[in-house]
Amino acid sequence: MSRLGLTRDKIYKTVARQLHGTVPCWVCGEHVTPQAATLEHIQPLSAGGNSHAENLAISHEVCNGQRHAAGTVPASAVSPGQVLRRAATKS
Repeated sequence: MSRLGLTRDKIYKTVARQLHGTVPCWVCGEHVTPQAATLEHIQPLSAGGNSHAENLAISHEVCNGQRHAAGTVPASAVSPGQVLRRAATKS
């Protein structure tokens, strides 16, 4: 496993332990399974971000890709510095 893969697993396990097994996607807020988890740079490397743990978050691979395809992250007016999360859908 790559170094980035080990970092992803470590962050995932830490968040899961802190939130009693629930790991929310940093982009959409829905639970991420270990198999679907990717690392998200909160501040993109292209915008001066780094790969330190403070700048990494867990997200779905699809959410991560869509965020980067759009080139922007919608800001939350309620919590400045946080991503505006989609409303959870009830099934």
